[in-house]
Amino acid sequence: MTVTLDVAEGVGTLRLDRPPMNALDVATQDRLRELAEEATRREDVRAVVIYGGERVFAAGADIKEMQNMDHTAMVLRSRGLQDAFTAVARIPKPVVAAVTGYALGGGCELALCADFRIAADNAKLGQPEILLGLIPGAGGTQRLPRLVGPSKAKDLIFTGRMVKAEEALAIGLVDRVVPAAEVYEQAHAWAARLAQGPAVALRAAKEAVDVGLETDIDTGLAVERNWFAGLFATEDRERGMRSFVEEGPGKAKFA
Repeated sequence: MTVTLDVAEGVGTLRLDRPPMNALDVATQDRLRELAEEATRREDVRAVVIYGGERVFAAGADIKEMQNMDHTAMVLRSRGLQDAFTAVARIPKPVVAAVTGYALGGGCELALCADFRIAADNAKLGQPEILLGLIPGAGGTQRLPRLVGPSKAKDLIFTGRMVKAEEALAIGLVDRVVPAAEVYEQAHAWAARLAQGPAVALRAAKEAVDVGLETDIDTGLAVERNWFAGLFATEDRERGMRSFVEEGPGKAKFA
């Protein structure tokens, strides 16, 4: 399998496994979508880590495969490509990308689908599609500017240049830089911590933030208001407030 889903401690690890560079061919894209949808459904998965292994996250699409596609073929395939990444972005649980080595093209776009990105100190990220006479096609022109701002996104997309981990951190493309040997451990620890939290409230928080970024503030506030009121019907809300009153803040157990 080119992508696997392993679950431990409430954390599902979506592991890319297509040596040597985890090139994202059509079969890998489709498998990624299937497993993202499975992670969404499974109650034992309360948070997700996306990981490509110790050496590389994903070096992009399979260029040899794409070279054989004409316009008609890509018109038919481009929706499937975007749907695979959107399935990851819409996992209604905390998602962290553990980025080692190269995260280029589709690999960078996959990292953009996570809520949080932990990068190795030797990681390199970028959107080099322009060097092929193309533009990003798996969400890069949309998710990257929403994350780092339009001018920084245009710099990366227009030039196709790679950025090292330190610059990626400075512009907000990644959230933490750690020694390469610690990337997965720290990503799993972050996810495991959130896996112990109130699942419905975390889902609500993620949806409220994500929907709010895509719409006007009044619509975003309506989404927030509806979720906020709705959470008063949950057992987690009762448990959290009871613990606060009886034991003080931060001691409620949800999982």
